[in-house]
Amino acid sequence: MTEDDRRGGATQSFLCLRIDRRTFVGGSLAVSGAVVTAPLLSSCEKAGSNAGHGESTVVRLQINGQPHDIAVDNRTSLLDMLRERAGLTGTKKGCDQGACGACTVLVNGARVLSCLTLAVMHDGADIVTIEGLAKDGRLHPLQQAFVDEDAFQCGYCTAGQIVSGVGCIKEGHAGSAAEIREWMSGNICRCGAYTNIVAAIAKTPEA
Repeated sequence: MTEDDRRGGATQSFLCLRIDRRTFVGGSLAVSGAVVTAPLLSSCEKAGSNAGHGESTVVRLQINGQPHDIAVDNRTSLLDMLRERAGLTGTKKGCDQGACGACTVLVNGARVLSCLTLAVMHDGADIVTIEGLAKDGRLHPLQQAFVDEDAFQCGYCTAGQIVSGVGCIKEGHAGSAAEIREWMSGNICRCGAYTNIVAAIAKTPEA
């Protein structure tokens, strides 16, 4: 693509952004005939139709021990893929900005904010969500500890808290209440159940 082509494309994009119904009608009345406006409108329609469709990629993942081949738009977040394509709605969308931790999942054993990363970046990865923690009909030890310690109120952040807690324990950062608070600080509980959450993690020796 030449420099002139790039400039032409940028000019067309600018013009498309500037055109609205009122401008178009006014411009059409001012110009005798649609010789100028019609080609420009056609170009804008094409640009608009292309804007909503990105390229797709088939992502191959192990999700909770099961293989998945999922075709996703390259712009799809890992969170949206898990919820909308894999049907795993336990992982929550809280802020969609990486600020609350409700969307935490484990990717190859590491804690990841799934709203901040693209699904296509994790082709071949091993992903664990809240649905994958329980085994053979038995709650994961940390899930049971959350029940025992009453470590939730509304429950919206709980999936992210538990998955992050599992990661925290695996990382070896659950040696004291202060250490747990530090390494769980990325997970917000708007109900304020922090004392109980820390107690639940502290009483779970292994994840």
